[in-house]
Amino acid sequence: MKLTVVGGGSTYTPELIDGLARRREPAIEEIVLVDPDAERLAVVADFSRRLLREAGHPARLRTTSDLVEAATGASAVLLQLRVGGQQARYGDETFPLDCGCIGQETTGAGGLAKALRTVPVVLDIAERVREVAPQAWIVNFTNPVGIVTRALLGEGHRAVGLCNVAITFSRWIAQLLDVTPDSVQLEHTGLNHLTWVRGVRVEGRDVLPDLLGEHAEAMSEHIGLPPELFRRLGAVPSYYLKYFYAHDEVLAQQRKSPPRATVVADVERNLLKRYADPELKAKPEELSQRGGAYYSEAAVQLVRSLTSGGPDEHVVNVRNDGALPFLPDDMVVETNSTVDTGGARPLPVRPVEPALAGLIGHVAGYEQLALDAALRGGRDRVADALLAHPLIGQHAVADRLADELVRRNAQFLPWAR
Repeated sequence: MKLTVVGGGSTYTPELIDGLARRREPAIEEIVLVDPDAERLAVVADFSRRLLREAGHPARLRTTSDLVEAATGASAVLLQLRVGGQQARYGDETFPLDCGCIGQETTGAGGLAKALRTVPVVLDIAERVREVAPQAWIVNFTNPVGIVTRALLGEGHRAVGLCNVAITFSRWIAQLLDVTPDSVQLEHTGLNHLTWVRGVRVEGRDVLPDLLGEHAEAMSEHIGLPPELFRRLGAVPSYYLKYFYAHDEVLAQQRKSPPRATVVADVERNLLKRYADPELKAKPEELSQRGGAYYSEAAVQLVRSLTSGGPDEHVVNVRNDGALPFLPDDMVVETNSTVDTGGARPLPVRPVEPALAGLIGHVAGYEQLALDAALRGGRDRVADALLAHPLIGQHAVADRLADELVRRNAQFLPWAR
């Protein structure tokens, strides 16, 4: 099997390769990393080859800047790109602050900016992949995952969206409960970066009440929200919900702290220096600071199910198709799904509590408008999407943010030039 990684020069890539190597995935015979940054790609690729050799994995790894050549004959294509790099991310995380809004790269105004830059690029990539590998599965890890995956599915691509939040939660909960990771099964419901754990089963028993009773304080520290809120919700919100449930506190913290983009840029520079050391043959500890924990494990398991395994259960971003009946069928939701070589299908979801369903519906409305703006362009469509977002919701603020967003991102938006 041939696996292609678009954005192969990412500092994430060794995390993925390490997961493939340690799991000794025998079906993967060739890995192709594709990236326009030749210097960075070479450093990441050399280190990745050392990881494969150290684990005794026979897969051949090569690099290219030619997407068509990289994707030809691939069984799976992983997307992990960042249009505009960390510099664009810095803008996403800072310009909303001047309007009293959260600055974050996957939600609010920053998330919309990223979607506008990313969707057209990803659709172009997917179309070229389809021409040379029509049966390949596209596994999208590129944020905002829900919007990007919906764009791909809307154009008929064989695509599944993947986020590491669910697997990170399951591994973390296993540690709290002192059980094996494979024994934990989450009931995971919502949209990408807007999810709640509504059930935790260990050996068939729902232990969520135990978690909320005995471990709420530990979860609170990890997520950044008070334990009383978990108990009132009867669910564990993802750490992205702090932008909604603790907006003012988070905004105050953002205004006095360096943007995450600055931190990540420093981490990436240090990682690339480490990767360039020919004596380095294992993942450096600094990689854990990059984010994306357990990404490799989730990606490897998902690719296996899509290409040769299944049916297996994964938490993925998938077409709704009635799973959440208050959303359109073509909405992309993040939920427990059955995955096999025919794709991903959401499992039935029990009725969602009004406090959760209301926020899901609100953000889903924004995502519909965001995708429309990304596909058709136009300053007013950008403003309409911002107005619909629950973190913004005021017309004067939405208009001001729209003008600034378009100005800052014009080089990536053909319709704005």
